[in-house]
Amino acid sequence: MYEGAIQDLIDELGRLPGVGPKSAQRIAFHLLAADPEDVERLANALITVKSTVQFCEVCFNVSADTRCRICRDPRRDDTAICVVEESKDVPAIERTREFRGRYHVLGGAISPIDGIGPDQLRMRELLQRLADGTVTEVIIATDPNLEGEATASYLSRLMLPMGVRVARLASGLPVGGDLEYADEVTLGRAFEGRRYVEA
Repeated sequence: MYEGAIQDLIDELGRLPGVGPKSAQRIAFHLLAADPEDVERLANALITVKSTVQFCEVCFNVSADTRCRICRDPRRDDTAICVVEESKDVPAIERTREFRGRYHVLGGAISPIDGIGPDQLRMRELLQRLADGTVTEVIIATDPNLEGEATASYLSRLMLPMGVRVARLASGLPVGGDLEYADEVTLGRAFEGRRYVEA
């Protein structure tokens, strides 16, 4: 539609997750109108994050060092590991202040359609972390969708023979939601996780 550099920028922005063609166009024209210093700061931030951020050698969370802040913290509980799909899931769980153990970031979920199997995820590294017997509980906090369920099921089958307690985060209907709009997986999980009313 446009020509040259502006179309190239729109195309690149449109490749970002959650950015559609209209949003890409708006962002591109915003950058075009912005002060050169602001654009340079953004460009430097992108280059810096790509060149300096790495993955923790223990849990594979994003980190500025070889070990992330959580893995370096001696106050964390070494007997519990929470398994998540992506690094962005760690801050979400941390905000609850309910979990004080360690994490393990798989790097995705099993998705045969996308060509992602167990070998493409960091499952082998998780099993190595469990081998010495320090960890007694693993909480699987994968997304409550088909891929997350498949991943949780696969991991459970691998870990249960190791004598580790395996838990899955409870999930179900959101507060304020309508039953008619709930998908089958969500509604099924709500039935599985039902609690009985006591007098």
